[in-house]
Amino acid sequence: MWLDHLFPALPFERKSEDAATPHPRVRISPGERLLRAVLTLAGPHAELMEHGEAPWASVTFAGTRHTIVLNYEGWEACDAAEALMAVLPEHEFTIPRTLVADAAVVRLDQTLLPEPRMMLELALLLLDDA
Repeated sequence: MWLDHLFPALPFERKSEDAATPHPRVRISPGERLLRAVLTLAGPHAELMEHGEAPWASVTFAGTRHTIVLNYEGWEACDAAEALMAVLPEHEFTIPRTLVADAAVVRLDQTLLPEPRMMLELALLLLDDA
């Protein structure tokens, strides 16, 4: 409003502006959708340690390569990690306009004492379906 610059410390109520202004629409990237899907698949015991994304291209395809590191602590959590390792390679992800071409566990660090702990590094390749 034109009075804002004269009285910057006084808050003016703008009822008409608040009601008429639509909320901005937030777009979720395919990488964020993938991360959400993997965390859902990983279960509530999984702790996200790292997520990296890098562009990837071949002669015929373009996309992104993702690296996700998950930490599991405790017996139940380690059981959930083993379940994730079993289902991840064949899991069908549903991400709009994107195809998950490859999903694999590329590293496993495991300790048993003093408490069982597993750290998984996942590598996933997303291809643009355009």
